[in-house]
Amino acid sequence: MTETEIIEKINKFLVEEFEVDADKITPDAKLKETLELDSLDYIDLAVVIEHNLHFKVKPEDFTRLVTVQDFYNFAMAHTD
Repeated sequence: MTETEIIEKINKFLVEEFEVDADKITPDAKLKETLELDSLDYIDLAVVIEHNLHFKVKPEDFTRLVTVQDFYNFAMAHTD
């Protein structure tokens, strides 16, 4: 999967599954403050990641993900 495909998938499920305004999804947007994701959303996000990107996420992984770019980088490091 290419970097562009990963970014597109992430953006798509943020909009569809978490009802995030597509205009708010920028690399420097903060997951909690800007996109308004909370701890329960992170649990759902772990399931969505496993289903869409085919790798498991541990709860402690989210402590390092502050911005959307952090999330993109994390996903790219864990996908083939």
